[in-house]
Amino acid sequence: MSEPVFGGYTPHQLEEQYNARAAVPGYEKIFLDWRERSESYRQRSPCELDISYGPSDRQTLDLFIPGRGGSPVLVFIHGGYWRLMDKSDFSYLAEGFVERGGLVAVVNYGLCPAVTIDEIVRQMRTACEWLWRNCREYGGNPDRIHVSGHSAGGQLSAMLMATDWPSFSPDLPSELVKSGIPVSGLFELEPMRFLSLNEDLKLDKESASRNSPSLLYPKTKAPLSVVVGGAESEEFRRQSYSFTQKWRERGVNAEYVEMEGLNHFTVLDQMKSPGSPLTDIILQHMGLG
Repeated sequence: MSEPVFGGYTPHQLEEQYNARAAVPGYEKIFLDWRERSESYRQRSPCELDISYGPSDRQTLDLFIPGRGGSPVLVFIHGGYWRLMDKSDFSYLAEGFVERGGLVAVVNYGLCPAVTIDEIVRQMRTACEWLWRNCREYGGNPDRIHVSGHSAGGQLSAMLMATDWPSFSPDLPSELVKSGIPVSGLFELEPMRFLSLNEDLKLDKESASRNSPSLLYPKTKAPLSVVVGGAESEEFRRQSYSFTQKWRERGVNAEYVEMEGLNHFTVLDQMKSPGSPLTDIILQHMGLG
């Protein structure tokens, strides 16, 4: 019998805790629905697609444009354990925010194992820098940038809140990010080292630590809403709760929101339209509630 490697879990037990797809029968239909809704929304919405924010092929973003000036900007970062998925699967999430006057950027990034998580974090910082410098051209307000992401994207959105922006680029404001809303995020990467997916992630103890928001200090006092499904695994819920508590102790106005009965994928669907609970949380942060 295997010995525990993290939190009292054996490697097999950790795989069960973090294999969100195996925990949701029929997840393939959910993904297909996302893609179909996203394609439909792209066809009927004002948008600019595949805008380059960096030199590599996957350093691109899609902008969904409300048709007014001075709009708050929502940056959405997709999940897929840093190695799967694409921004085009998540266009549909923009609709509820564009209808209320928000500019939405859905962002791509390089995937492991072609790049490291360190590099993905750098790319997300570059994407936010690009938006700060260029969003006015599309009706956005660079002083009203908010970040959200799902699963691995939740980790990336939290890393943006832990970024010393003037150190990244001297003319950037320290309070570049005005709020964070990670959904079903991964904030402590040490357990990833014991999963089969680490063949692609290639995390060691040091890289896991420096990319774990739970171990870092926020570089902003911007508010934080940490959202997770009540039907997710113990580890996903523990990660979100622990991260909220740690950043609250470090001075952030952080709230933990557990959405009863929702799993790792259905919780994201709460972002799809005005009036849904997750959309309302984000709209409040954006000043559009």
